[in-house]
Amino acid sequence: MAKTKPGRRTLDSYTVKHISKTIRPGDCVLMRPSDSSKPSYVARVEKIEADSHGANVRVHVRWYYRPEESIGGRRQFHGSKEVFLSDHFDIQSADTIEGKCMVHSFKSYTKLDAVGNDDFFCRFEYNSSTGAFNPDRVAVYCKCEMPYNPDDLMVQCEGCSDWFHPNCIDMTAEEAKRLDHFYCHNCSSEDQKKLHNSHVSTRHADAKGSVDTTHLGRIVSRWTKPAFHYIQPTRKYYRMGSMQFPGWLMKGSVMYRLGGESYLIVTWQHILVQYSYLFAHASPFLLSSSFRI
Repeated sequence: MAKTKPGRRTLDSYTVKHISKTIRPGDCVLMRPSDSSKPSYVARVEKIEADSHGANVRVHVRWYYRPEESIGGRRQFHGSKEVFLSDHFDIQSADTIEGKCMVHSFKSYTKLDAVGNDDFFCRFEYNSSTGAFNPDRVAVYCKCEMPYNPDDLMVQCEGCSDWFHPNCIDMTAEEAKRLDHFYCHNCSSEDQKKLHNSHVSTRHADAKGSVDTTHLGRIVSRWTKPAFHYIQPTRKYYRMGSMQFPGWLMKGSVMYRLGGESYLIVTWQHILVQYSYLFAHASPFLLSSSFRI
C-alpha cells in the first residue's frame, strides 16, 4: 500500500454528506466539472484520504474519458454512454463528487433491460498522452463495415450470423422490428445458387448415369463448414491505433487478414485444391478459431 503523507490517513469508506452517498475504493463517481456547461466527469475511486481529524477528505481517482475528450474525437460507432478508462490519475476534493454511477463492461451493458442516467460502458483503455487504445482493433459489422454501436438497432442474419443496420439494407427500423426471420443478400443469393446447382447436378447425373454429386456436395459442405471462415474472405476489423501489425494489410481504416481474399470457394472441384493450399501455406495465426480482437 502506498504511503500516505504525514498527518493523513486512508479511509475504507466515506459518506458524501451533500448527496448522502457512501463511496469506497473501486466505486465509480460523477464529479463536478470546472465548466458548468459540460457534463459531469466520470471517474473511478482508487483511494480515499482524510487528515488526522477526519476532515479535508480527498479522493484519488482514475479518470474515464468521453470519446469527444480523446485525441481522435467522437466517431460514428461510439455510444452515447461510452467512456474510456484512461491512464490519467488525479487527486480531488470529495466535495466535488456529485453522485455515484455504474460503468459496465460492454457485454454487460448490451444486456441491460433499461439504461439509466447513471449507466455507462467501457470497452477500451485509453492512453491520454499518445491517443492509443487497448485493444487497438475491434470487429466490424454490416455492409458499412463499422464497429457495433449499442445505441443503434441491428438485425442478425440467420445464415452468416452477421449484423446489419436497417438503413444499410434498405429497411426502416419499424420493418426490422417486425421481422421474424432475416437473411442478408449474400446468404439469400448463396441459398439460391446452392438450390440451382443441386438441381443441375442431379439432372446431369441422371442423364449420364454418373455418381450423384448432390450427395457429394452435402459431404463437402459439412466437411468444410468449420473452416468456412478461413476459406471465404475473412472478417474485417476496425483499426483503433496508428501502428502496423505483423500479418495484417491496411486498406484505409479497415484491416484485412493477409491471404484472406485468396481463398474463395468457386466450385466443388476447386474446394480440395483451395483447402489443401490453405493448410499448406497459412500460418497458425490465420487458422486460430479463437482469434482475439
